[in-house]
Amino acid sequence: MARSMIVANWKMNNDLEQALQFVTSLKNSLTANPDAEIVVCPPFPFVIEVSRALGNSSIKTGAQNIHPAQSGAFTGEVSANMLSKFCEYVIMGHSARRSMFGETNGFINTKVLSALDNGLKPILCVGETEQERESGNASTVVRTQIKSGLANVTDIASITIAYDPIWAIGTGKVAEGSGEVLQEVYPGSYNTPSLLYGGSGTPQNVSGFTSDELIDGVLVGGASLDSDLFSQIVALTLEAKSN
Repeated sequence: MARSMIVANWKMNNDLEQALQFVTSLKNSLTANPDAEIVVCPPFPFVIEVSRALGNSSIKTGAQNIHPAQSGAFTGEVSANMLSKFCEYVIMGHSARRSMFGETNGFINTKVLSALDNGLKPILCVGETEQERESGNASTVVRTQIKSGLANVTDIASITIAYDPIWAIGTGKVAEGSGEVLQEVYPGSYNTPSLLYGGSGTPQNVSGFTSDELIDGVLVGGASLDSDLFSQIVALTLEAKSN
């Protein structure tokens, strides 16, 4: 069975003081657990400081995005090799990147390959719109996103897939039957890659997701901005996966 994994995606939130306070509080509230991988993904300006602050702990640092090129005239972008000394993970394919910035499955695939080439572990986000779900196309959409996103990838063990249904993000709605969607995409092979649920995860609902044997953990958005709430989500996830 894959290790439990809980990822904090701060998006474009917090300042440096808040980031370091969060890290200190999280380190004090969590104990090292060999069965769990805890990852904090701050905004780019705080990656180095957060990485240093987490240096003597078991908590890992991740980035929220990369550009697939190693270097070049890409104003405002950050490459995988620039982050590789400070991060272990990187989120890509998040619905915000797909919808707001027009990122395609093919472009996301170049990010996945670049991350792997530079020693970073991709957290590939996939998920359908509400219209796609209601029309019965959720599995087809998610399958296409995974197949395209992982094209030419041979190191599946370094991949984490986060099922991040677009209609559930920031709405308070939750995706019932998430495990079934993922099972249709990866029937009988949910140990590799690891599978996370994303989309309005809170202490109140996280056990419902993580008690599903298909789900290894959660990608947490808004609730990850509060260290107490995030610590509760970590504890509840580990409890659910131990049962």
